[in-house]
Amino acid sequence: MAMNRPTLIALTALAPVSWGSTYAVTTELLPADRPLFTAVMRALPAGLLLLALARVLPRGIWWGKAAVLGALNIGAFFPLLFLSAYRLPGGMAAVVGSVGPLFVAGLSVLLLGDRPTLRTLLTGVAAALGVSLVVLKAAGALDAVGVLAALASTASMSTGTVLTKRWGRPDGVGPLALTAWQLTAGGLLIAPLALAVEGAPPALDGRAVGGYLYLALANTALAYWLWFRGIGRLSATQVTFLGPLSPLTAAVIGWAALGQELTPVQLAGMGLAFGATVLGQLRPRPVAVRTVSGSGSFSSAEENARKDSMDVTVSALRR
Repeated sequence: MAMNRPTLIALTALAPVSWGSTYAVTTELLPADRPLFTAVMRALPAGLLLLALARVLPRGIWWGKAAVLGALNIGAFFPLLFLSAYRLPGGMAAVVGSVGPLFVAGLSVLLLGDRPTLRTLLTGVAAALGVSLVVLKAAGALDAVGVLAALASTASMSTGTVLTKRWGRPDGVGPLALTAWQLTAGGLLIAPLALAVEGAPPALDGRAVGGYLYLALANTALAYWLWFRGIGRLSATQVTFLGPLSPLTAAVIGWAALGQELTPVQLAGMGLAFGATVLGQLRPRPVAVRTVSGSGSFSSAEENARKDSMDVTVSALRR
């Protein structure tokens, strides 16, 4: 069924909104200092569940592509994300992660041939500044390993987002199967590493079981399906500009559920970051490219119209 663009954006935005709860669930419900085990429990059960629902396996070159995307979006991203969450104070991981739109803009030039506009770059800076005002606190010494982990997780997810857009999906394969492949591949990549580094799984109480079920089902299986579905229909830059909704949601949860205060500066930062998120969803104005027509005259509008038509046709075929 066809879906209008605002509805598609709203559904895709549910993914980072869900991810905004990850920090609270990790710190309040899960065993401490087990980032690799937590990453496995988040990715592998969700991947196997979606794989059972999709009932489609990769074919040919897509075995390799699924492994690469699974490593970037899941296998590397999850452990680095949880490592940074365990080691960094005051939401610093969210600050580093908020530069994701700028990462994606740069990678889109190299891998997609997209040229970022000045508005895109300024909006990316505004989003990072807004998130910084919301979550950055002066107290607490920075941990170098945590900062590097946060930076690497952002780079990994940004690269995976752009490659997901570049490669699309095989004919006849929907976003559910693509999500299942990546979560399963990423989970299988992390599992032996978790066993080697952290040893046997810890004993789990009811709170931890509930936390892991939430992370695997709502926070991962559903959220990543919506995310990759959005990547297939929106531009990579538009999708990644939804990312700041994650730390904003985390701040709201901290205020509503954990008793954390929101200062006027934080509220101003939330407004700035949210405004940048909305601005990032606006379609850029078409750039007039002067081309020589068959009659020897220059034409821009007709050429742009032809390109738009071709883009829609190719996008439809790839879905």
